[in-house]
Amino acid sequence: AMSGGVDSSVVAAIAHAAGCDAVGITLQLYDQGAAARRPGACCAGADIRDARAVAERLGIPHFVVDMESRFRESVIDNFVESYAQGRTPVPCVECNRTVKFTDLIALARDLGATALLTGHYVQRLDGPAGGELHRGADPGKDQSYFLWATTQGQLDYLRFPLGALAKAETRALAEAFGLVVAAKPDSQDICFVPGGDYAAVVESIRPDLASPGDIVDQSGRVLGRHNGIHRFTVGQRRGLELGGQAEPLYVVGIDAARGQVIAGPRRALAVAAARLDGLNRLGPCDGPLMVKVRSMAPLAPARLEGDWLHFAEPQYGVAPGQAAVAYVGNRLVAGGTMVATTPAMATA
Repeated sequence: AMSGGVDSSVVAAIAHAAGCDAVGITLQLYDQGAAARRPGACCAGADIRDARAVAERLGIPHFVVDMESRFRESVIDNFVESYAQGRTPVPCVECNRTVKFTDLIALARDLGATALLTGHYVQRLDGPAGGELHRGADPGKDQSYFLWATTQGQLDYLRFPLGALAKAETRALAEAFGLVVAAKPDSQDICFVPGGDYAAVVESIRPDLASPGDIVDQSGRVLGRHNGIHRFTVGQRRGLELGGQAEPLYVVGIDAARGQVIAGPRRALAVAAARLDGLNRLGPCDGPLMVKVRSMAPLAPARLEGDWLHFAEPQYGVAPGQAAVAYVGNRLVAGGTMVATTPAMATA
């Protein structure tokens, strides 16, 4: 899988150098004018050209597959609908779940490939029951959080050659292979959101969401006004613009049906448990679980009972729509989308 970035380009070079009969596949996911040309984007105009240049350098076949419609339906529309429901989505999870690890794997199998290689910084290790998904060796680059929805069948077919490397080592390999993308910047934002302005993307598809509404406290008292619930996420403080309050206020909830943003003190963000939708188990969860509730959040101890995740200590800023991913040691054993939470105060 060649996105046109340094990571997937190095993977292609590694496969070719190892004597594999490698074929490069690039998915064209969108083409949004300036978004296709801006530095740090992926899967658009300039990136397709970079992937083609790398394939030519290596002397391997390269194909571009138009997935714009599928990407729009599976990722962008889901992204917008999540905000309409007052949730905070993780579009990279949906992209991996659908376009990359469903459609692209199916394409690879149709081509007769024995495996699909990607540039993700995760490790796939062979275990007694098949492939196991482990965190990448470089903590700063580990991408396992975004792959919690990977199935066992997909994992058995996937390979992640960069999982044991640090990013600096990958760039050194790109230099050694003579790849034109060796110094190319990493993508930083959501790939289909130019300049990071996700609200503008949401409003371009659902203009009705840019409707003003009330900001209320937990008792329902009106504190102020907002310009659309999609501009807020649980745990957020900036943007509320509520002056004259006795203490700092945060977004503690979003009532999509009423179009209200609910504000409260930081202690109201404390969560004791979260219910997971689409729970995917990739390993036994009977060991000591450590959980991430955001991609950059520290690991926290928890236990999994049915589809409820119970935290050993209250967690803050847990936003419905985000993923919770559980590990035993470095192995990813389960994950799901948080759709409901239990306040810690209610269990005190």
